[in-house]
Amino acid sequence: MTNLRTALYDAHVDLGAKMVPFGGWEMPVQYTSIKEEHYAVRNHVGLFDVSHMGEAFVEGEGALETLQTVMTNDVSKLTPGKAQYSLMCTEQGGTVDDLLVYCFDNERYLVIPNAANRNKDIEWIKKHQKPNTTITDVSDDYALLALQGPKSEEVLQSLVSEPLNELGFFQFLAESKLLNTSAIISRSGYTGEDGFEIYCKSEDAKTIWDALLKQEVTPCGLGARDTLRLEARLHYTVKNCQTQLAHLKQSGLLLKRKRLSRLLVKKLARRKGTRCAQLVGIEMIGKGIPRTDYPVYNEREEMIGHVTSGTQSPTLGTNVGLALLDEAYAAIDTTVRVGIRKRIVEAKVIQTPFYKR
Repeated sequence: MTNLRTALYDAHVDLGAKMVPFGGWEMPVQYTSIKEEHYAVRNHVGLFDVSHMGEAFVEGEGALETLQTVMTNDVSKLTPGKAQYSLMCTEQGGTVDDLLVYCFDNERYLVIPNAANRNKDIEWIKKHQKPNTTITDVSDDYALLALQGPKSEEVLQSLVSEPLNELGFFQFLAESKLLNTSAIISRSGYTGEDGFEIYCKSEDAKTIWDALLKQEVTPCGLGARDTLRLEARLHYTVKNCQTQLAHLKQSGLLLKRKRLSRLLVKKLARRKGTRCAQLVGIEMIGKGIPRTDYPVYNEREEMIGHVTSGTQSPTLGTNVGLALLDEAYAAIDTTVRVGIRKRIVEAKVIQTPFYKR
């Protein structure tokens, strides 16, 4: 199957980006080096094309009830101009995907599914659609740019009239004039730094991209995005949000709702007391990088979990990862062992996030 391309594909190629397949798309993994782009975001400002993400409007009198049925976070707490992170669950208590929900008003919401799960996510919402609800996939109409880093507000403020310093985290402008275009501007991101996500019409993406790069902004690829989000302990889609009910403890989102997703209420009642796995941070003591799906063992070399993602942290200079472990081994400073190819390498559980601004 041919991979899809964002509206900025040619711009990436012109900048010399290394393009790779990702979630059914051809995306830039890096322009210069992952470390250089990582440091640009930590210390100044970087720009990502994340237009592979999906967008769908959920509208009508039944919109809120529809989202409450499938989301683990409490959508009713949203007010216009605010957004929240949530998991979308199955009847078995598993995870369909993690995504963002934006509230325009109590009858109009925008949901942002991950790229590879776009069709699956939207179909899942439609499957539980309540009367008087319209669900519209607008992914092909929108591009998404992420401007991230400590200088992001200063850079973006030069192009918009609204006072961005009044915009809090997970708040957004529903219709901002950006250059000669209209865009949704959200104070959010996936890097652990201050930043903004800009939802614009696909045909306007190149104009906005070029204008931002002229402000001494570094173009960044998915490689840096991954190291940045891991340092901040941000999930990599369902790799960090497992599909079994026994793993729900790791997200904490379910515990925030007095009235859980209706799909989960009966299942949770039946499984009360189930032993949980926890998502923890690990730092390698021995040589090696903890990669996705590597097994994790206790001192008796009994498997106690697995790595969900890992990297060499540019900021810390050490090899770190997130691992889903039996809760008996989740305490800080617990020694564990990671299976790296044919070796068993010592690691320890450490505090997360690995980096916090």
